[in-house]
Amino acid sequence: MNIRNIIVVGGSFVGRTTAHELARVVPPTHRVLLTEPHSHFHHLFTFPRFAIVPGQEHKAFIPYSGIFNSSPNPTAHGVVQARVLSVKPNHIELDREWNGSKQISFDYVVLATGTRLSKPAAMVNDDKPSSVDYLQEHQAGVKRSNSILIVGGGAVGVQMAADLKEFYPEKEVTVVQSRDRVMPNFHPGLNELIKRRFDELGIRLVTGSRVTIPSGGFPNDGSTFQVQLTNGTTESTQFVILATGQTPNNQPVADLKPSQPDGESIINPDNGFIRIRPTMQFLDEQYSNMFAVGDIADTGAQKAARPGSAQAAVVAKNIASLIEGKIADETFVKGPGAIHLTLGMKQNVIFRNPNTAEGQTEPWINLKEDGREDMNVEAMWERLGISVENPRQYHL
Repeated sequence: MNIRNIIVVGGSFVGRTTAHELARVVPPTHRVLLTEPHSHFHHLFTFPRFAIVPGQEHKAFIPYSGIFNSSPNPTAHGVVQARVLSVKPNHIELDREWNGSKQISFDYVVLATGTRLSKPAAMVNDDKPSSVDYLQEHQAGVKRSNSILIVGGGAVGVQMAADLKEFYPEKEVTVVQSRDRVMPNFHPGLNELIKRRFDELGIRLVTGSRVTIPSGGFPNDGSTFQVQLTNGTTESTQFVILATGQTPNNQPVADLKPSQPDGESIINPDNGFIRIRPTMQFLDEQYSNMFAVGDIADTGAQKAARPGSAQAAVVAKNIASLIEGKIADETFVKGPGAIHLTLGMKQNVIFRNPNTAEGQTEPWINLKEDGREDMNVEAMWERLGISVENPRQYHL
């Protein structure tokens, strides 16, 4: 029997969930191939903590070997450790050979390539030992510095500032945010809550100004140096952490042409995300066998794991329908933005914007004190199908 391929491009949170959901529903005629250049699953949400707090960093990189264990036919599906250079109408092109070829044909493809983040919120290397070494080096740089400046007031910057000041209360911690408030995509109530927490911990917040980043980067060598701000002032510090912006990973589809000469481009030029329909299929009907999920999809929804998981479920149902010769009619409905944010080693908050469609005017806030140093990372090993009986296994 000639097995047909369904390819998921990108093995982070939403890509992994999409591959998992697909493997549960596709018939034996099809297999799911998850393509990912990293040797291990990267638990991105732990990176801000593990770049500061030592002793847990090896747990942030989880083998992919168990991700299909709970599917009806686990051995049918596979993980391709390679980088997808280009997505063509019926095949992908890889940066290295897999099963003797740099091309893999597909019936359906799902883009879950996400966005590129600045270090230490993302790793440069694809292997686990190099990534663990990087986090340990970052921890050492933080430890030897008396003053630390964090560039960016989004989730990563806020979380790192709170962890840093609580773990090292004697250090000076400053956050520089270009907007007039932190977490600007959320109801102002979140900014107020974070500011109160910053005041409790003694974190300085500078808003309405950007940091000028030198072409060669910052020294971060333990010496004291000056950082230029666009408001004309300077900050003196010994270590700078970049927690800025996200760049869409849209290169694999950059060469796809719209079906009509005057048709809309595959990628939205305003933001770099892939234009999609509510079914999560590409907007251009010529590419109805292509889907996008998570941060790379131009849904208008918040870029987060929870809406991404809902999109993964939509894609799995729609591809299963198409295989059966039915139409893809499952749709993703955007809800209010929400986030689970750590505000130190124990304090954390679940914050959801008001659902204006239901007439809500105030956010939903659940402030908790149940955080753990390892951010419950071990539970993610279980979710990825890896049962650990000896702590040494976390180093695999």
